[in-house]
Amino acid sequence: MKTESLHKIQILPESVSSRIAAGEVVERPAAVIKELVDNSLDAGSTLITITVEEGGRRLLQVTDNGEGMNSHDAELACQRFATSKLQSESDLHTIQTFGFRGEALPSIASVSKFRLLTQAADNEVGTEMYAEGGVTWSKQEKPSPLGTQIEIKDLFFNTPGRLKFLKTVGTEFSKICLCVQQAALVHHDVHVRLIHNGHTVFDFPETPTTMDRIRQIYGTKLLDRMLPINYEQSGLHITGFSASPYHTRSSRSPQEIFVNRRAVKNTTITHAAYEAYGSFLPKGQHPVFILFIDIPPSTVDVNVHPTKREVRFSHADVVHAIVKTAIRQPLKDQTLTNLGVQPAEPYTGSESTPHHASPSSSYRNIEYGNTTNETVGSLFMPPTTHSSRSPETAHEHTTAHEPRALYAQTDHEPHVVSLGQVNQTFLVVQIDDQLQIIDQHTAHERVLFERLWDAWHKRAIDTQPLLIPEPIELPSHQCELLAEFLPELAKLGLEIDRFGDRSFVIRAVPSIVGVMPYSAFLHDVLEDLAEWKSHDSIDVKVRAVLASMACQSAVQAGRLMSEPEITVLVKDWAQAGQPMTCPHGRRVSLRFSTEELDKIFGRA
Repeated sequence: MKTESLHKIQILPESVSSRIAAGEVVERPAAVIKELVDNSLDAGSTLITITVEEGGRRLLQVTDNGEGMNSHDAELACQRFATSKLQSESDLHTIQTFGFRGEALPSIASVSKFRLLTQAADNEVGTEMYAEGGVTWSKQEKPSPLGTQIEIKDLFFNTPGRLKFLKTVGTEFSKICLCVQQAALVHHDVHVRLIHNGHTVFDFPETPTTMDRIRQIYGTKLLDRMLPINYEQSGLHITGFSASPYHTRSSRSPQEIFVNRRAVKNTTITHAAYEAYGSFLPKGQHPVFILFIDIPPSTVDVNVHPTKREVRFSHADVVHAIVKTAIRQPLKDQTLTNLGVQPAEPYTGSESTPHHASPSSSYRNIEYGNTTNETVGSLFMPPTTHSSRSPETAHEHTTAHEPRALYAQTDHEPHVVSLGQVNQTFLVVQIDDQLQIIDQHTAHERVLFERLWDAWHKRAIDTQPLLIPEPIELPSHQCELLAEFLPELAKLGLEIDRFGDRSFVIRAVPSIVGVMPYSAFLHDVLEDLAEWKSHDSIDVKVRAVLASMACQSAVQAGRLMSEPEITVLVKDWAQAGQPMTCPHGRRVSLRFSTEELDKIFGRA
């Protein structure tokens, strides 16, 4: 008879426990870079160079000119829970450094081929530490410049289960770019360089102010659309920038939060930012903000997450109220007239040729071009132009007599009576025997989406060259992500070329959509692309991009529409089967049948 062991619980070997810790700290290559850059900043570095190969799979290297370590400290730094930044438990309540747990280096070493080269100012020679998989360490003296260099090769070589969950090179490197940008953003007095596969992605020399560093990273255009924040109350000091009401975005980038110079995610602060905008925030839009919050270390816990991405406040309600006030005050002070935003031109019925809106135009102020009553249907018809046609003649082939829809239509032509428009947003119409109140934006969005979706399934998305190609400037981490998927976007009718290190040019779009705010659209697409690798179905991937395309090119709320335009739009939507939601799930219509109206008015 087999006897069971009396001892079922065992202490894990160090080699196993370190890999479990690595699973928490080392999620992906960007997590390695974050830990190493944090240590470089704590060491007082003024120059940090990050070198990456193959998105971090082959090589991750961080070199700094900080204070370095002597031989004894270098050896201790590679052991678990060894740190120079905490002396006692009470120090956990006043943490002001970035790396403090003492687990990063051994955890990283346990899943890589690890090499550390360092030298302190008072040493004549440097020290090199090396290990594969963190099992057997070797130590030797070696010449080294002052500072520290840590080299990580073949990350996850001994944990294939984790390796297979890494995403594409472009996606992983975009995460690294974002991580390094965040460090550079909050440390404007540090020179930061990032090199990928031998190419310098960005080189940010030290700047005198945070504003100059924001300009380096995001460009002048974004900064010009932001309102400065400088507010202090109850020991909480908040500085930074938030978007003016007319320059909010349909994407959530950038929304940067730094607490005591640490890049974090915090729902309390994010919620306060949205509440601060309140009615200033158009529906479907998101605020853009870069916030630097200085708070007494004793009132914030930075030790609640293994990778230190989240923080917890001892008085979250107070923080929420102060952040809300800090952001809302500039919004109230800045009137719309100060922004220089002009109201959209109403539809007049006069004849003119369509034109492309400036990428800097407010999403509410897109002009769609005026038409006569005879050609008003062209606003909602898919033009039959092909990419081979010249842009000058593209609009000449769109008439009211061409078929309006590429999707399957209903069996009969619906009877539509336009009864008017409410607040230049909702259409009141009679469709057959029903009274309907229709959101003009979501209805048009659904019509455009159905056409794009049908054309994609038929592999028949025609493109239309832009009269003037639209240049778009993006942060470095988004550039790498977009560059990876340019061939796939071309199959969806988007012809985009790289133009310099951080710029792209949109040369053509699907002829179905026509005019749209290209910058806002591209930011939407980038959010979609970031999720592509998490979906197996190509339909799910394509649907997200086509939905963003339809949303940005659809007629917006606040746009005055004539009765002929309303009739054409409603007929197109009715022929699509009167879908009740847009591709993003928002409601399109509120409908009342004759029977329901009889009951409401006591006629039943």
